[in-house]
Amino acid sequence: MPFQVGTRDSAALTDGDLDEMASMGGAFDIGVLSKAKEDWVLSTTSRDGDKLVGFTFSTLERIGGTPCVLLGLMSVKRTSRREQVLKGLMAEAYHRALMAFPDEDVVVGSRLVAPDGLEAFKQVDDLIPRPGHRAVGEERAWGRRLAKRFGVDSHYDEKSFVVATNGQGGFIDHECLKPEKIKAEVAPLFSGVKVAKGGSLIIHGWVMAEDLLTLGSR
Repeated sequence: MPFQVGTRDSAALTDGDLDEMASMGGAFDIGVLSKAKEDWVLSTTSRDGDKLVGFTFSTLERIGGTPCVLLGLMSVKRTSRREQVLKGLMAEAYHRALMAFPDEDVVVGSRLVAPDGLEAFKQVDDLIPRPGHRAVGEERAWGRRLAKRFGVDSHYDEKSFVVATNGQGGFIDHECLKPEKIKAEVAPLFSGVKVAKGGSLIIHGWVMAEDLLTLGSR
């Protein structure tokens, strides 16, 4: 049975909706979710029948004129089909981006606390940071812009793209089904992320207009 994925305004979420998200078994409690409802415009859910198996808080906006898909918070339930859930949530994000920004390249940005979250960026080009690449000025500038947008710029290091503390108000909460397939070279990207202290890694990349047309089509 396919998952049912839908998006609505975050402002329309009820206390019951937030309770259901908090009870799904992910990383976020009701306090974080209540703040996400205030901070992010869109709420996307994935359901397996009547069971919630994933959700995202996000927004589509322009930063300095550039269209952006900002994934403020995402959580995927730890089931045997979680990779399909993640894929469906990202497909919905790309569809919304295609509707909002037709014929434009878009920046996709979020925060991670572990390499598993990189699965959400499989279709994203020129990922920053990435193994073996030394970020240049404009790439670092995007890191600063996103840190400010996420409200963590006071704890952000632009050289490592790491938020030292208080950086877990939202991130991609996903665990790989087969963690042994995570490439060893991505581990250094997270070496400075102190999860216990609230650290996270800000990551971003690009989806070109021609790819968005395919990724976001229905």
